[in-house]
Amino acid sequence: MMPLAMAEAGERVVIRKITGKDEVRQHLAELGFVVDGTITIVSELSGNLILQVKDSRIALDKTMANRIMI
Repeated sequence: MMPLAMAEAGERVVIRKITGKDEVRQHLAELGFVVDGTITIVSELSGNLILQVKDSRIALDKTMANRIMI
């Protein structure tokens, strides 16, 4: 397992674990980041990510991306 922030652009990954406080995990779940969900990294710049989650594109900063384990 590694943090999502370490993934490369163009990779398709599966979420294995989401860490952090309950509020953070709930917020990420509302955005579509759920365990066993598949996401695609569209682009990466200085650890900040643009992600394809289902039919939406979402931007995550490095600290949030580090809470999602793939």
